[in-house]
Amino acid sequence: MDKYIGRLLDNRYEILEVIGTGGMAVVYKARCHRLNRLVAIKILKDEYSQDEEFRRRFHAESQAVAMLSHPNIVSVYDVSTSDDADYIVMELIDGITLKQYMEKKGVLNWKETLHFAIQIAKALDHAHSRGIIHRDIKPHNVMVLKNGSVKVADFGIARVMSKSNTLTKEALGSVHYISPEQAKGGRVDNRSDLYSLGVVMYEMMTGRPPFDGESPVAVAIQHINGKAPMPSTLNPNIPGGLEQIIMKAMEQDPNRRYPTAQAMLYDMDEFRKDPTILFDYYNSSTGMDDATRIQSPAQTAAIAQAAAKSTAERVAAQSGGTVPKRPAGQTPGKPAASRPQRRREEVIEEEEKSSKVATVAIILCSVVAVVAIVIFLVALLGSGSDIDNSKNQVQLPSLLYKSLDDAAKATDYVVELDHWTYSDEFAKGLIIEQNPKAGTLITKGSKVTVVVSAGPEPSIKVMEDLVGYEEEQAKNYLTNVQGVDPNRILTNYEASADVTKGCVIRTEPGVGGTLPEEGPIRLYISTGPNVKTVTMVDFVNGGYTEETAVKWLLLNGFAEENVQVIPEQSNEPEGKILFQSQAAGKQVNVTATVILKVSTGKNGTVTPPTSETTEPDDYVYKIIRIALPADKTENYLLTLYRDGVIIEERDIPVGTVEAEFRVSGKGVMTFVVMIDNQTYGTVDVDFDAPDTPEVPDGE
Repeated sequence: MDKYIGRLLDNRYEILEVIGTGGMAVVYKARCHRLNRLVAIKILKDEYSQDEEFRRRFHAESQAVAMLSHPNIVSVYDVSTSDDADYIVMELIDGITLKQYMEKKGVLNWKETLHFAIQIAKALDHAHSRGIIHRDIKPHNVMVLKNGSVKVADFGIARVMSKSNTLTKEALGSVHYISPEQAKGGRVDNRSDLYSLGVVMYEMMTGRPPFDGESPVAVAIQHINGKAPMPSTLNPNIPGGLEQIIMKAMEQDPNRRYPTAQAMLYDMDEFRKDPTILFDYYNSSTGMDDATRIQSPAQTAAIAQAAAKSTAERVAAQSGGTVPKRPAGQTPGKPAASRPQRRREEVIEEEEKSSKVATVAIILCSVVAVVAIVIFLVALLGSGSDIDNSKNQVQLPSLLYKSLDDAAKATDYVVELDHWTYSDEFAKGLIIEQNPKAGTLITKGSKVTVVVSAGPEPSIKVMEDLVGYEEEQAKNYLTNVQGVDPNRILTNYEASADVTKGCVIRTEPGVGGTLPEEGPIRLYISTGPNVKTVTMVDFVNGGYTEETAVKWLLLNGFAEENVQVIPEQSNEPEGKILFQSQAAGKQVNVTATVILKVSTGKNGTVTPPTSETTEPDDYVYKIIRIALPADKTENYLLTLYRDGVIIEERDIPVGTVEAEFRVSGKGVMTFVVMIDNQTYGTVDVDFDAPDTPEVPDGE
């Protein structure tokens, strides 16, 4: 039996079973008793855990990766050492590897290939932006979830596998996907990951990697020498544009590949919009352009012909110098008739036939435009005041089909989101309406409101990727597009060095998860890059008084408004701390709220802080409803606070989905909800809202 099965690491993680074995570690399914959730734990094998330098690099690299937060990257929760075990705690993925998926389905169609590749590229883009290179992109390290989304695992771990850049035994295990510079032991950067992604796409479209051999070394040499067969020679149904993307990513020279994952994503998105597209990566005077340039039909025809010629020459080189015979009726220099290229050429021919008509139309339009300009100038010069006024005006262009981010880059006007709506015509994220309309003359600095597409309405609503959205935008989307009751949307605030203050860090359920019809939907909002934490002391048993406890908190960076003291009658001496909301020994962010219950002594008087307390005459009453967690397995204590004072406490039975409170106040007041003395969320109540408040009995 495995020596770790049944063990409790750090008095927290119970090892349940083995779920996988790799070159450097064994992966276990485990239960985190502190958070009551299942996790995956990767434990270093003994031969590595005995190497101090390896362990140091393992921990440093893993802690860096733990800072990544992206829906397409497997989350790392913890990195630790317990007795003789060095391990990483990760989210447990319910799915299979991309390799297993490919083995089950064989050759994938281009839509599936693009679907998976875009998500992998997004994960790489996020990691590269934070200085982390994967170094081991392969289908085995990509998990496919049941909802079709993917998560990339083992970021940064490949770097630990070798203290030098030589081709180690472990690297040889991934030799079918490594870049030429990795095979040669050269310098590795983000473009190495893009090469590996190109290889994975090649395998998805053809059913086999581009290079194979009797030994890992033989495969590595082929990567160095290049000359992979064109994917279309193995799968004639691959679209030409997608083949170009794959082969550019797999260029031997890193300088000829995509410079960034973002650039590769751009081309994949353009291909997704138009699967008949072809790209021009070359310029006769400057060589390859850094940015992809999409060509006109006439240029596309020339590229297609050159691409076909290149394909024939490469096939000939690999078949002993003989160019394969062309099927009867096929024009020299063009792809096979079964290729989607045929449709592109038909479109080109049609457009060439209409080019003469287009030329005449352009000339006529030019004449009309000149006349219109002359008329406009005459009218404009007729009034000096109009000239002065025109300096502050701008003609609003069409924003349709643009993304919100692109439209917001304008400097002459301010673009604001009105709302999202489902649309079958417009792709998700594109603007479908604008107010004022295009062509309107507006004063510079004016506001332009837009409606953005949420894509086609799904049959089953799932959590969209709201990471990076502003808090109100995210709530707007959930409420107006996905129909979530705003009372079910709870917000938690935490520090983040990666996500802008006020924007969404993550959600519960996560991206792609089914939206429940009942229960809370959580948004975790960034409070900015303040990540200062302190180890909480034991105020209850450490001899602290109210005065010394508050002083300690303020000296350690807690804001005065976040320190709440609640008096409570007890048999303990007056001033003794009875309770602290943040547990002793816990690492606590200094932006968190700390609640202290302080004894008033046996005979001390405390005004009962309940809803029965006499409130000022101008206070009004409202009913609030709080969605409760559905994952509780035991009864728990629910407490409602306002301004640090307990409004009401209740024992909540398991299975309760909602709690209703009758509260009073004036203006906008914030109520803090705690479960078992841990902050659960906050509720903002506007007592001045126009709805009719509930009147207390007898008033």
